[in-house]
Amino acid sequence: MKLGTKLTLFNAISKLVIVILFVLLVPVLIKNISRNYVDSKLIKQKNKLLQIVKSKGIETYIENGEAYGSYLPLKDEYISLDEVDPDYFLDTIKRGKRLFSEGDTLEYRILSHTFKVKNKNYLLEIGKSVDTLDETSVPLQNIAFQVLLGMILLTVLADQVYSTYVLKPLRLIIKTKLVGQKFPNFHTYRQVRTTTSDFQHLDISIHNMIETIADKFHKEREFISNASHELMTPISILQSKIENMFEEEDINDELKGRLLEMQKILNRLKSITKTLLLISQIENEQFLKEDKVSVSELLQDVYDEISIRLQDKNIDYDMLVPDNWHFVNINKFLLFNLFFNLINNAIKYNNEGGSINVTGVAVHSKFVISITDTGIGIAEDAIPLIFNRFKKFRQSLQQDSFGLGLPIVKSIAGFHDIEIDVVSEKDKGSTFKLIIPSTLIVVS
Repeated sequence: MKLGTKLTLFNAISKLVIVILFVLLVPVLIKNISRNYVDSKLIKQKNKLLQIVKSKGIETYIENGEAYGSYLPLKDEYISLDEVDPDYFLDTIKRGKRLFSEGDTLEYRILSHTFKVKNKNYLLEIGKSVDTLDETSVPLQNIAFQVLLGMILLTVLADQVYSTYVLKPLRLIIKTKLVGQKFPNFHTYRQVRTTTSDFQHLDISIHNMIETIADKFHKEREFISNASHELMTPISILQSKIENMFEEEDINDELKGRLLEMQKILNRLKSITKTLLLISQIENEQFLKEDKVSVSELLQDVYDEISIRLQDKNIDYDMLVPDNWHFVNINKFLLFNLFFNLINNAIKYNNEGGSINVTGVAVHSKFVISITDTGIGIAEDAIPLIFNRFKKFRQSLQQDSFGLGLPIVKSIAGFHDIEIDVVSEKDKGSTFKLIIPSTLIVVS
């Protein structure tokens, strides 16, 4: 999962938690707010009534000792004022029920307050219906939920936009410094613009690491190339001296046998050296890609050179590649070596009386050439390692192999931007698929 997706997911989950907490708490909060608002309103009404009594007298409400009572039409609110005992005292705001003459019992939020006027004690009650409070709370809760959801959506969108902006330098670093590089050939360093110090440090660190890797690979390639060149000279000298010794008349049969063994070892060493030199030249891009050749003709040339080996093992060879396919912008010598090594391996590890099929098909915008054999196959855990240099497996130990055939194939394929897919089953055979880009094959 991408870092930006993780950040967005975390923000969304954290906001979901906030929503859940808000849903749980908002009814309590709204009720408290409504209650405090009503209490404040009751107190204001009380103060207003007391101000009227102070300025106009108690007679404004109570005449001839009769209690005063006032109700709204639906009994949502009421005010009562009555004379009480001199020792009676009350100053509260709380819920309470009231029974009316019509037999109705309603619950109110009631402010009770006693005060004295002309040595007489009076009780003031102002009530607000609880049902009215609940009716007010529900719309307030709905409005609060809508506002909250809107703010959550806006913050999620803002988080997404900001995360995309903040992580843009990281994506550029990955794209240009890692994914966009052709390993181990790297482009000139270009600093990624960012104000985030962590990304600046990451950019410089990756650049330093890449420079170190590139330097090591350059030295390795240079060493292999120089060593291969230097080894060819003493090998050639030794081969010449051994050939001269064969021309001597007094050489005995035992010495001839030893010289033949030495010559065989030198030939093996010469083959390894040439192979390493070829790989080094390919990786250093010392070959031109300017050739054009028919695919079927190139494969026929490979068959002509290797057919004697097919006959030795009585292997059937079938090639089905369109005649109108032509390689372009390739190096004919290298591609010949690529197909030669693959078909040679298909023969080498095939069974007596087996078969090899070479087919070519167009798949979407690419071309696929498959080489299938009925040989001993490759173990599943060994497939990722078959292109490693000098990696010899149990089956190759029984053959005249140095573990360099497939590394050459991999180097040539990489040089031409050709992908290789290997499918194999133990004791049933293998298929090597060359996935060739449309830039290398034209159909005419």
